[in-house]
Amino acid sequence: MLPLAVSLGDPAGIGPELIAAAWRMRQAERLPPFFVVGGADILVAAAASGGHDLPIMRVSGTDGAAAAFADALPVLELPDAASPAYTPGHPTREGAALALSSLTLATRMALSDAASGLVTGPIAKSLLAEVGFDFPGQTEFLAAACDVEAEDAVMMLAGPQLRTVPLTVHCALADVPGRLTAELICRRARITAAALQRDFGIDRPRLAVAGLNPHAGEDGKFGDEEARIIAPAIASLRAEGLEVTGPHPADALFTARARPTYDAALCMYHDQALIPLKTLDFDSGVNVTLGLPMIRTSPDHGTAFDIAGKGVADPGAMIAAIRMAGEMAARRMPAHR
Repeated sequence: MLPLAVSLGDPAGIGPELIAAAWRMRQAERLPPFFVVGGADILVAAAASGGHDLPIMRVSGTDGAAAAFADALPVLELPDAASPAYTPGHPTREGAALALSSLTLATRMALSDAASGLVTGPIAKSLLAEVGFDFPGQTEFLAAACDVEAEDAVMMLAGPQLRTVPLTVHCALADVPGRLTAELICRRARITAAALQRDFGIDRPRLAVAGLNPHAGEDGKFGDEEARIIAPAIASLRAEGLEVTGPHPADALFTARARPTYDAALCMYHDQALIPLKTLDFDSGVNVTLGLPMIRTSPDHGTAFDIAGKGVADPGAMIAAIRMAGEMAARRMPAHR
């Protein structure tokens, strides 16, 4: 299996030190081989900020990365990107430009099968916008790069205790009811079920669909979206043979008793999906993009500028993202099918 491509993320955030820690813990965590796109000097400085030496091997392609991984962290240099100084906690436009160049090339390598998948470091969207990043987030960037409809690039948050899918993502809460349609629910449910089969080895995925309103509308007392939009979508999915239940009151869907009854929960908006996932699995949560022709995972946290360079960031989510991408890639290999 080819190594995974890892994008650097914002060099002033915790991404570089987490990547360095993941390589340092590669044997204990049994991680698949990976290489980083750009930022060799920043990775060394980030590791040093936590009191660690980091051997680096600059490589020109994936063959060299696979050979080097056991003894050094392979880094594919960006020929046209400037290497800014390491300024943890103090993001710059130069750092954002490096993050964008790293993401662009890493995506291209995963999409062209030069890497077995993509793991993205956390970015600062506001700074990226200043250097030409015209997307709400990395998920939307990847959809465009893969020529996939935005509705078909599905964000799933996955942890040891829970998987959730927000059906609407980067929009104001006031806009959510207007964006919900039965077609959107059905499209994203089908993509989720197919990915759970292909990439997670679940033969017959069980999907639980949350309601939008308190008590799932309580028979129309608190809104009619459940009866008008969500329930008809669930009926259509069941008619197709998918195992789908709901709409469930969201305040009971994530309890310890409820979670074993489904493989993924489809949620109506961003925080409905991310709050329970981050509460249960903050240090091991992974952001997975479903519906793409390539594998993409990311740690489910941000740049954490406030703790960058202080040696206190937990690498658990980065390690989980690398491991999950490797497991997904292994399942996609012909011998595993």
